[in-house]
Amino acid sequence: MKKSNAVPVLLFIFIASCQPSYQSLSVQYKDYRITNSEEIDSSYIVFLEPYKDSVNSTMNIILGEAETTLQKKQPEGELGNFLADALLVMSRKKMGKAVDAAFLNYNGIRSSGLAQGNITVGKIFELMPFDNVINMQQLKGDVLQQFLDHTAALGGWPVSGLTMKIKDNRATDVQIQGQPIDHDKYYNIVNSDYITNGGDNCVMLKNIPVESTGYLVRDAFMEYIQQEQQGGKKINAAIENRVTYAE
Repeated sequence: MKKSNAVPVLLFIFIASCQPSYQSLSVQYKDYRITNSEEIDSSYIVFLEPYKDSVNSTMNIILGEAETTLQKKQPEGELGNFLADALLVMSRKKMGKAVDAAFLNYNGIRSSGLAQGNITVGKIFELMPFDNVINMQQLKGDVLQQFLDHTAALGGWPVSGLTMKIKDNRATDVQIQGQPIDHDKYYNIVNSDYITNGGDNCVMLKNIPVESTGYLVRDAFMEYIQQEQQGGKKINAAIENRVTYAE
């Protein structure tokens, strides 16, 4: 049989999956799922077989249930609203302090939607395959405005705790926790470390100090869904005019 050059990577990924934390699992679950493919040397299949059931069963764990299908859309979508809300709620809980708003970069969501029905660990990995952690920054209102203008030029990002309109690729009518933005005030804003480090051309954030707990964005999603499930709630979200185009 033909040997696959990807096998050494497989060995590392699935041996690591024996750790109890979700964080240690492969961030490319869909590409590296153990199968009985004839393209992999049989000796490797024998070696990896003990890990197959463990990894696959973990990815099939049901976290909760989606009441309706949630779509990824711009300037606002049900999926983005749900994920941004989850990020805001779990950030406040984890940090134990006030967080004014939470954002997700649109292209960082790697699935076009979340189907109605059971939500599994594997589905959350498909949505968020990256090991990005949650960072909080204190942003002065004028810097926050620059960031919002940038997201507006990109078509609008998922956000919780804030509303705005897009006009001429800039953010207008910005409301934070129901109050107009104050360019001289400081706000606690949550993003992934990718964004706070200047990713997606967010250069205005790059040199601003961050507070991080090492809490994965993906873990926040999963724990929020479990929290809702334990409270007898299904996952749902609606369009709320958080980000709209000015008329």
